[in-house]
Amino acid sequence: MTHPLRLPGFRLLYIGRTVSTLGDAVVPTALAIAITQATGSSGALALVLGCAMVPRLLLLPLGGVVGDRFNPRTVALVTDLVRAAAQLAVGVELLGGEPRLAAVAVAEAIGGTASAFAMPTATPLVAAAVDGPLRMRANALLASTANAARLGGPALAGLLVYTTGAGSAFVLDGLSFLASAALLARLTVRPTPAPRRALLADLTKGWTEVRSRDWYWTSLIAHGTWNGASAVLLTLGPLIATRDLGGEGVWVAMTQAGAVGVLAGSLLAGRLRPRRPVLAANLGLALLALPLLALAGPLPAPVTVPVYGLAMAGVGYLSPVWQTVVQQEFPAHVLARVTSYDWLFSLAAAPLGYALAPAAAEAWGAPAPLLVTAALVGVSCAGTALVPGVRRIGRAAVAAADPDTTAPSDTTRSGATPAARAAAGDS
Repeated sequence: MTHPLRLPGFRLLYIGRTVSTLGDAVVPTALAIAITQATGSSGALALVLGCAMVPRLLLLPLGGVVGDRFNPRTVALVTDLVRAAAQLAVGVELLGGEPRLAAVAVAEAIGGTASAFAMPTATPLVAAAVDGPLRMRANALLASTANAARLGGPALAGLLVYTTGAGSAFVLDGLSFLASAALLARLTVRPTPAPRRALLADLTKGWTEVRSRDWYWTSLIAHGTWNGASAVLLTLGPLIATRDLGGEGVWVAMTQAGAVGVLAGSLLAGRLRPRRPVLAANLGLALLALPLLALAGPLPAPVTVPVYGLAMAGVGYLSPVWQTVVQQEFPAHVLARVTSYDWLFSLAAAPLGYALAPAAAEAWGAPAPLLVTAALVGVSCAGTALVPGVRRIGRAAVAAADPDTTAPSDTTRSGATPAARAAAGDS
């Protein structure tokens, strides 16, 4: 086997993930336009977004436990059906002409709850569907396709909103979840036996697995800091670009450069095989300090736009590399739980950045929070180079991900070993 798409199980998973990601890509733009048109209030949009985000954050650790206790394919299938119902309900509400804010908020809360259980299943499903030697290519392929879908999502959303109405975007998303569920129904995943404990014991076990690996928890801190810093940039960047760099077109150019950068980074991950993949990925994240400094200047648009694209290539590279190393280094029966903590660290930091950036800018001026977050993201991401596990981890994963690589097998100081692989096939 020279390509993961030749594996029947991964082919089903890939098609399902691609379809659902394309459906998801149209929702943010359509939701913002629909709620703004219906209410004329940014507070109403914040309420709806909060209804989706809060249950997702609160229930992510529980979602990790469920993903490890039960077959991840079954969990993903059920949550796809729930999210399909939620998005179809929003679509019907919006197409009705006079959407009720409460109904949309409740549906988004249900969808957010389902996503808390769905998100931790992604890593164990890929680990089960793809053997070690092809996991890097599989993760890079998934990331590249998802980023390409997100690149075209806003344009498709705009087309749908201004031709058939915002509700059609949610109907499309709902149908994409149904298609994903149908494909998952054909996927056979042999569950990994895991000892059954009390809920609190399962949660504690997941946290123990995280804490026992210095490369993992220090990287989670760096990734969370990156998300918080990115939120600061996304909050203050549009105003600075519009006011000081030449107008709204500059911010549009920055967002497009960022989307292209993320796609390029994920494509690069499928080809580049560094001996220290986690270290390389974390150093790539540190590049976000550059556009933060550029906006604090502010530097001219011809500098700021490509610098932002370069920084986003770092996060595009991180995603498949990180997933591959995690799948290789953690036992299969704890993958959902450790992934849930990863998501929790990342998602919780972004609202903090959104909340603090405007207040800090009003108190001390926009350059102050940009300079502070540039320092924080640079120190936290590049500083992981000082962690022994970060410098050593991944050599075995690199060797497993590329049969031509002869890097020696290694373990972290905490004794992490490659996870036992699970088997998957087509029914």
